[in-house]
Amino acid sequence: MTVDNTTSKNFNLFSLSIRFVRREILPVLTDLRLAIILLLIIALFSISGTVIEQGQVPAFYQANYPEHPALFGFLTWKVIQVFGLDHVYHTWWFLALLVLFGTSLIACTFTRQLPALKAAQKWQYYDEPRKFNKLALSTELDGISVNLLRLILTKTRYKIFQEQDKDDLLYARKGIVGRIGPIIVHIGIVMILLGGIWGSMTGFMAQEMISSGDTFKVKNIIDAGAWSYQKLLKDWAVRVNRFWIDYTPKGGIDQFYSDLSILDNDGREINHEKIYVNKPLRYHGVVFYQTDWGISAVQVKLNKSPTFQLPMAQLDTKGRGRVWGTWIPTKPDLSAGISLLAKDLQGMVLIYDAKGKLINTVRTGMSIPVNGINLTIIDVLGSTGLQIKYDPGIPIVYMGFALLMLGVVMSYFSHSQIWALQIGEKLYIGGKTNRAQVLFEREVLRILDELNDQGKK
Repeated sequence: MTVDNTTSKNFNLFSLSIRFVRREILPVLTDLRLAIILLLIIALFSISGTVIEQGQVPAFYQANYPEHPALFGFLTWKVIQVFGLDHVYHTWWFLALLVLFGTSLIACTFTRQLPALKAAQKWQYYDEPRKFNKLALSTELDGISVNLLRLILTKTRYKIFQEQDKDDLLYARKGIVGRIGPIIVHIGIVMILLGGIWGSMTGFMAQEMISSGDTFKVKNIIDAGAWSYQKLLKDWAVRVNRFWIDYTPKGGIDQFYSDLSILDNDGREINHEKIYVNKPLRYHGVVFYQTDWGISAVQVKLNKSPTFQLPMAQLDTKGRGRVWGTWIPTKPDLSAGISLLAKDLQGMVLIYDAKGKLINTVRTGMSIPVNGINLTIIDVLGSTGLQIKYDPGIPIVYMGFALLMLGVVMSYFSHSQIWALQIGEKLYIGGKTNRAQVLFEREVLRILDELNDQGKK
């Protein structure tokens, strides 16, 4: 008896829970206003994730979003750090918004769209003239047979439903695909959300600045999901064979290029690609984008010395352009030297003395006397800035967008229905549609005109 009472209580609790969900939660989830509000909130925070730089160090936000004065009166580095606006797409509350929005769409699909589709598939004959009065369009014709109407509707691509023992009744419809369209749209949006969530949880993004000729493994991960799969980076490395820039005749940058090779652990090349802006390298789902550039080193000779390769560092110019520089000693005891500055990879190098005075300018391959020595600039070496992304959710997102576009196109089809009843010489005709009412009226009028024309023959 005790077991039966416990089972009965558990069943009643489960029944009450289901009833509560149906009566209290489902009406809220399927409310169109909730979906619109969630969509606007998601769009707002997506915009903030685009405007506010993501994945930077705290010092970056302290420098660019100070407390006094606060941007827009409220946006400071503390607000960004507290609410996670520096990594919006990985915060729990943004993912929760996506899940809630997706749940709302799924609930709406099962409680509204699928029942609407089932209702559209169900039909019944109108076997009494009074039933035609409920239709948006209805009329009566004399001397016209229902079989003639069937032939015309078939030619107009209507699907005909007529029973042999009830040849005086007819039902026809077309455009049922229009009822399926909204369901496909919802499925597409849910797939986009799932792809975004999956990519956010399992993907990662890295940035590397690599000199020409160097080989590296991706390590500088700046943004990663909780379940990011980084083991795939251990079995191969990347070599920057060459980095170069094409310039316009006026000296402006035309395009960046990086010649990259994927190497296995034994150093063998397993993939090779020349990348530039908008043409990345893809390998095992990891995508390498060309995003930045710099000057890594300068190769020089002093008199008849071997070639020295000196690293160049980017100087702080207070926002007045990008300049790289290095210092070269001109005496063995390092008591004197010169500074070399370069601002691009076109081969022009500026030479300054210890007092900051411009001594001369020289191009690669040229030699000039400086401080009693002969200085030769062999080459200026560039470095490529690569953004590396791994996002396994992208195929799901693309498939979702494809379904979304397909569903939108399908939704434009009107679901049109026509009924007919023949009693003696009188033919009752009526119809309705869910959209494009004017076009449906014109179609019905054309059918009636054709019926009249055929009936007179």
